Amino acid sequence: MSVLAIHDLVAQAGPARLVDGVSFSVRAGRTLGLVGESGSGKSVTCLSVLGLPPRGVQVSSGRILFDGDDLRTKTPAELNALRGREIGMILQDPMTSLNPLLTIGRQITEMFRYRDGVTSRKEREARAIELLRRVHIPAPESRLKSYPHQFSGGMRQRVAIAMNLACNPRLLIADEPTTALDITVRLQILDLLREVQAERGTAIVLVTHDLHLVRRYCDDVAVMYAGRIIEQGPVADVFARPRHPYTKGLIGAVPRLRHSQHRLTVISGQPPLPGSIAQGCRFAPRCPRVQADCASVYPVTRSVDMHRSVACWHPEPDQQTADALPATAAS
Repeated sequence: MSVLAIHDLVAQAGPARLVDGVSFSVRAGRTLGLVGESGSGKSVTCLSVLGLPPRGVQVSSGRILFDGDDLRTKTPAELNALRGREIGMILQDPMTSLNPLLTIGRQITEMFRYRDGVTSRKEREARAIELLRRVHIPAPESRLKSYPHQFSGGMRQRVAIAMNLACNPRLLIADEPTTALDITVRLQILDLLREVQAERGTAIVLVTHDLHLVRRYCDDVAVMYAGRIIEQGPVADVFARPRHPYTKGLIGAVPRLRHSQHRLTVISGQPPLPGSIAQGCRFAPRCPRVQADCASVYPVTRSVDMHRSVACWHPEPDQQTADALPATAAS
């Protein structure tokens, strides 16, 4: 059974649907990559799972199943008991997770006090030191008294990961956790998450713009456009044989260091603004395969093989594309 299963989720700000019928699932020990342009609804989807949609946004319909229980039926107190302990979230900017006025040690140890009821200060600090050591923070004993501004961006993100790991969540949502980091630290952070996942069987949802990272670290991928999932399936299959023109365009727009003569794909136009979406396929104004029927009715999501689905009236041929990404992020 999936740790997280979302069915037909709708989140809207007034009449504008920011998330419109999104469905996906992730099982224990697997990582789902959630990709798409800015404004496609990725972060709103993730925050809705926690019951914390942005101000002015309301989850109006759909089911969010965590271990089979619908989170939308939970009371605020029940959701609060799940946050952190069962469901963790790593934000793009670790400073939004850390209090600049409190030491790192205090912020970590207070979780053991309030979540686990550990009254001994010595035991709480010992646990915090072990956590910092676990995420490869050097000299963790001395860093407990440091403040967030005394850490680099990569080190702060490690602290944020440590705080999430303190409660051993079964589901970890990482919302663009490496965007502001340089490539070396970025790979170290994701290697750390994969290491923890292998030990604990954590289910991970990784939100990112970097398709190379998805290719390297994720098992499955879901591509979002204008509030909807337009293609999903195993990473290797989707990247080798993209069926939706938007997915093919995203893959074709990624530079290849070993192919200097490779011409990048350009997706013309801009995504539609929320509230200005007409009937029909939302990608139709930008699609190179658009036909008359695309403008009248939104395509139903259909299976293209046992593990893949696509929402397109005229999908790409089922053949390997010349734009397929190489197997590693360094390629």
